[in-house]
Amino acid sequence: MSKVILVTGASSGIGRSISLYLNSRGFRVYGTCRNPSKYNFNEYELLKCNVNSIEEIDKTVNYILEKEDFIDVLVNNAGVGITGPLEETSTNDIKSAFETNLYGPINLIKKCIPSMRKNNKGLIINITSVLGYFGIPFRGVYCATKSSLEIIGEVFSMELKKFNIKVVNVAPGDFKTNIVSRRINTEISNNSFYNKEYLKSLKSANTHVENSLSPEIISKLIFNIINSKNPKVHYKVGRFIQKFSIILKNILPDRLFEKILLHYSKN
Repeated sequence: MSKVILVTGASSGIGRSISLYLNSRGFRVYGTCRNPSKYNFNEYELLKCNVNSIEEIDKTVNYILEKEDFIDVLVNNAGVGITGPLEETSTNDIKSAFETNLYGPINLIKKCIPSMRKNNKGLIINITSVLGYFGIPFRGVYCATKSSLEIIGEVFSMELKKFNIKVVNVAPGDFKTNIVSRRINTEISNNSFYNKEYLKSLKSANTHVENSLSPEIISKLIFNIINSKNPKVHYKVGRFIQKFSIILKNILPDRLFEKILLHYSKN
């Protein structure tokens, strides 16, 4: 029988690409988004689920289990971008980012564990980010949410191993999505101490996304992970320089690496 896949944030971007690719390979795919009525998809069923709502998470997972009896793979993809100087980023925006990028995935995993444990098998894939391995100016909160999800994934991997539930973290670099339009951008005044650098950083980040790789690269990796008998805990996917930067952090002096990041964030 084909595997049953649950992909969060499946209305656009990476989640849409993953869902389409897995559907084309014969998997039974269920996607989620906040407002499925906005979309007219027929390739896979798109369910209403705000990952910040435990009630909607419960309803979504229960619906799939009642229909299919099991969920083989959970892909925690739903997320939100956030930018801004840490000093001027509101507490509410910080909480909102963590609720979507960290608490949501945790609650989805917790909801899927019982059925996976009952079946003595399961695969959980968390879409994190290469920015979960280091912080860059004006993306600090986003980096922190993805770094936290990386650690949570590692711990779940160890705790769930005895139930034959595998947990994998996939850390993408820049990929061509509509994340810019949905990003939380901190509003700062013209008199802000960070105004010039922040606006330049935003422009640079937007350019990187516009000129980035196709998300189908990630979709093919997810397909290979699902078909792997013994997947790794960590995967990095993206341009060489973004993946290599993780290695550089571990071998370069801190201040030198910081200097490189400051230069990169301005270009």
